Amino acid sequence: MTGRIVAWLFMAILAGAAIFGYAVYSKRIVLPEQYDPFSPLDVRAPQGPLTHFKLWRTMHDAQLCDAALARSGLVYRDMADSTGPGGCELKDVVRVTQTQDVRFSAPFLATCPLALGIAYFDQQYLQQAALDTYGERVVRVEHVGSYACRNVNHQQDTALSQHASANAIDLTAFVLDDGRRITLARWDDAASPDGQFLRRIHDGACNAFDTTLGPDYNALHKTHFHVDMGPYRICR
Repeated sequence: MTGRIVAWLFMAILAGAAIFGYAVYSKRIVLPEQYDPFSPLDVRAPQGPLTHFKLWRTMHDAQLCDAALARSGLVYRDMADSTGPGGCELKDVVRVTQTQDVRFSAPFLATCPLALGIAYFDQQYLQQAALDTYGERVVRVEHVGSYACRNVNHQQDTALSQHASANAIDLTAFVLDDGRRITLARWDDAASPDGQFLRRIHDGACNAFDTTLGPDYNALHKTHFHVDMGPYRICR
């Protein structure tokens, strides 16, 4: 008897949760944006309890990603689908020029998830780490490219790299408002402000991207952070 009562209570709770969820989804019940799991992601808004869920949901829905990117503050333009040298397909990519406040060393191609990850990383982790460490903002991010039609680690017997679809980028340096340039060469000096800054933004990148590989991963990554929006969650 008791078991039957518990089962009915459990079913009633599930039904109530489903009804409440639908009411929120259909806007019959309006919650504050930070508590509404169905409200659009805003990468510039302070993080709330549902931010990571919204980020995951947005990265896996092309329409949601396009909408979030449009209000991210990133400066970009849509690119036509194409097949590059070597046969690598570029589909649903944009050409990123800068954020509202940060210039890049060169424009780069990116899938929507990668571009949105860059905007989220900048707004939620990079700038705060720079302000806390140096009292200044980052005004320039240097990179060595996003798109390259090649296999992982340039090996013939490996799978295509995320770079082959412009779904990855390699970040090499960060320039502050006063002109100071922090490169990955400072990674090994962990006790220095530069080393602490690099480790902090590495941890932030692990939250913003699916894969983040840094100098501790292997010798090929001594000079850059590789970040991508591929199928695996890796933070090294």
